[in-house]
Amino acid sequence: MSDFIVEAELREETGRSATRRLRRTGKTPGIIYGSGKPDLPVTMEYFVVSKLLEQEAFHTSMFEVKVKGSRGKNTVLLKDVQYDPLMDTVTHIDFMRVSASDAITMEVPVVAINTDACPGVAQGGMVALIRHALEVSCRADSIPESIEIDCTGLEMGATVHIEDIQLPEGTEVHHDVNFTVLNISPPKAASGGNAEVEGEEDGDAAADEETASE
Repeated sequence: MSDFIVEAELREETGRSATRRLRRTGKTPGIIYGSGKPDLPVTMEYFVVSKLLEQEAFHTSMFEVKVKGSRGKNTVLLKDVQYDPLMDTVTHIDFMRVSASDAITMEVPVVAINTDACPGVAQGGMVALIRHALEVSCRADSIPESIEIDCTGLEMGATVHIEDIQLPEGTEVHHDVNFTVLNISPPKAASGGNAEVEGEEDGDAAADEETASE
């Protein structure tokens, strides 16, 4: 289990009006559920929670929610975060109770590494992530913080499929199709510039022909 700890209090009032009042006082409502136990409505300090959410490891780690006024230990995973569509502020958080040996499925971010050792990038190419996250299955205590793709030696136009990736031990990505995760693509500006030059050359040739015919 990680070192993250979330301090929370029991939330006695539920419903939209109650949660709006909580947010106006700098609190964030949430819920703890799962493991056959009753749902536990909670509230947390918005500033503290928003700082935790900025850390990638928080999204893929087991941690404890300490609930003031409640007995028992709440070992959880972050399951869902809801945001205000206009303000982009956190409006609600879901925590799911888990134990270390539970088999879980969740999205994990994809990260390209060693791009400085990628010949395609050295030639002006771009690392294009087709899948920014992958849905992985593993034990709750073995969730990788990210899925790394090693770009060492990848030439311009190279493509990395899901079956090319060395996944962490005990981690699976279930798939029916060997889909693309990353490729090394030529820069768009360069390809657009060539088209423009070619267009200018065609125009010059047409002008020359028109002058000759006159």
